[in-house]
Amino acid sequence: MINIGTCGFPRPKTEYAQFLSCVEVQQTFYQPPRISTLENWQRQLPPEFEFTIKAWQLITHESRSPTYKRLKKPLSEEERPQAGSFKPSDVVQQAWQVTLACANALKAKTVLFQCPASFKPTRENVANLESFFSGIDRQQLNLVWEPRGAWDCQLVKDLCQSLQLWHVVDPFTTQTVTPEQCYFRLHGRQGWRYQYEKQELSDLLELLPENQSAYVFFNNIHMLQDALLFKKLLENR
Repeated sequence: MINIGTCGFPRPKTEYAQFLSCVEVQQTFYQPPRISTLENWQRQLPPEFEFTIKAWQLITHESRSPTYKRLKKPLSEEERPQAGSFKPSDVVQQAWQVTLACANALKAKTVLFQCPASFKPTRENVANLESFFSGIDRQQLNLVWEPRGAWDCQLVKDLCQSLQLWHVVDPFTTQTVTPEQCYFRLHGRQGWRYQYEKQELSDLLELLPENQSAYVFFNNIHMLQDALLFKKLLENR
């Protein structure tokens, strides 16, 4: 019930699947691949292999974000102010439909909404967040949210409860407000070049809920080695 993987494939997909049974897809955030491409990925890997995906950046990030450089088709002048921050706009709604199609193609159970630090807890942003998650067709997906920046813990907890969201954190820097629904993303304690020590990963085991599904994804340069060590510790527990 503890799903362990990496943020993106550090090895060819079929090789990766020999060691780990879950991955967080990054391409769906920057520029979603063709649906046929994602369906092919799903067919290549074992039936029990699980994909989670990052929601397309048009939902979460405004058009000034440098990540928009990876869009194949730039937004028009009319579309640019409609993008990001969960705005009640056609651009955001269409981006959700694309994200949903990607999730279906990969038979994903979980979609991550990663917000930039510039998405602050203003009244407008909170209202847009509530309107978005209250209005979309979830199709029984787990929706997980990674706020960054100065968000009050109680506000995040209230939003997660009312909108049925999992709180995404790096557990070595932030405590989750949804401890029974954990989605951990580990970026390296001293930057992305960091490699976790065995004792640190043993401590991480204690943060995971019992008899509940949880995700642990590594997003550092040693992501594969750390994920495999953590998997071994979990199996030996």
